[in-house]
Amino acid sequence: QVQLMESGGGSVQAGGSLRLSCSASGYTHSGYCMGWFRQAPGKEREGVAGVLNGGTGTYYTDSVKGRFTVSQDNAENTLYLQMTDLKPEDTAMYYCAAAARIPAYCTADIIETRSMDYWGKGILVTVSS
Repeated sequence: QVQLMESGGGSVQAGGSLRLSCSASGYTHSGYCMGWFRQAPGKEREGVAGVLNGGTGTYYTDSVKGRFTVSQDNAENTLYLQMTDLKPEDTAMYYCAAAARIPAYCTADIIETRSMDYWGKGILVTVSS
């Protein structure tokens, strides 16, 4: 059974940094597309970042470009999201998710359309001004 567990969330002041981790079990990253998503109160869940094309590319939504960095450690079966220069509008529940796709065919639209098969329970990130 595929399980995803997020960690590393919390509360920070604007301009601060956090690193989220997603530990996966029940499968290996080598057979899945991985991404980070978030959902703020009253808003739809959106794709934030993802690993594309077998790890040769990345996806970021416009609002986090230059501030967030997604990476994965296949040996540890862990996905990371390094978040810097955090802003109050980054406040949301952050979710790790996986799609059962051949990694070489992980494309941005999978993240943008939230076409994922497995989701973590989410972790809260709060940024105060």
